[in-house]
Amino acid sequence: MEPQRSRRSLDHRRNLVNSVWALVLLIVVGTLGYQLIEGWTGLDALYMTITTLATVGFGEVNPLSPKGRLFTILLILAGLILIGYVIKTATEALAEGYFQERLRDRRLRHLLNRLHNHYIICGFGRTGQEIAREFNAEALPFVVLDNDESAIDTAIAAGLQAFVGDATLDEVLIKAGIERARCLVAAMPSDADNLYAILSAKTLNPNLRTIARASSAEAVQKLRRGGADAVVSPYITGGRRMAAAARRPQVIDFIDDLTSASERSVYIDEFLLEQPRSRFIGRTLREADLRGRSGALILAIRRADGTLLASPTGDTYLELGDLLLCLGTGPQLQALEKLLA
Repeated sequence: MEPQRSRRSLDHRRNLVNSVWALVLLIVVGTLGYQLIEGWTGLDALYMTITTLATVGFGEVNPLSPKGRLFTILLILAGLILIGYVIKTATEALAEGYFQERLRDRRLRHLLNRLHNHYIICGFGRTGQEIAREFNAEALPFVVLDNDESAIDTAIAAGLQAFVGDATLDEVLIKAGIERARCLVAAMPSDADNLYAILSAKTLNPNLRTIARASSAEAVQKLRRGGADAVVSPYITGGRRMAAAARRPQVIDFIDDLTSASERSVYIDEFLLEQPRSRFIGRTLREADLRGRSGALILAIRRADGTLLASPTGDTYLELGDLLLCLGTGPQLQALEKLLA
């Protein structure tokens, strides 16, 4: 079903367009009428029609016959009714924010056309809002999609780039810049919608990384078979976290303190050694001294063949294609990224 906002926008646009065409038609009728009744030239007839409809009172171009005066009276009445309708239509559109919405949509389209390597959040419920909050805290470029216009209003009020759209439709994903995006997060409440969004996204951009929300263990398997690179179930993850909080409360409190929204927030990020000419490839962690140079801690290294090296030592060599899993504050991770770039 088409969102109510889109229907209102279409109604306002249709009314405005119809009003303009009706005014043009009235001008044409008035011009032809003066030509047929009074025998005036086209320019004199057009001038008389415009001054009559505008009620500026410049006077008659030439003396009017009785039929011409009757035609002028009818033209004035029709003009007053039509101009009143145009003003009413424009006022309603202005009061309901049609023009502001059109301007915002134009700005959003301009922004989306410039976005590259960005994230797309599909669904702005409680899960989507938390994702957007994290992305916003890390200053990541992203856009929000949701079929519920009240959710989009909430996102726009928070200063986010968002628009109403069905994320399962190709044209909506294309509008969001799916071909230039880095990652799509399907956080809609329906597993079926998340699956359709993943399938559409992978078709439009096979290299896109996709993350999906699942409500059950069965949905997790289906979403993975559908092409999702990672699937997260809030219920499974939440249950495990609650169990961990019950068994290891100090560990969970420590993690919460580290990752809380503050200047000392700590994040885990990944960096790929993909440049053959990198000065760190072929060197040990001790020789590279990445922690000393950036302050970030190397937690683990995943080799190109999939082997995971947890807690690498200083004698561990860095190889081409290594994925470094690092822990640090925002500035520390940024410094590490500059070193590895």
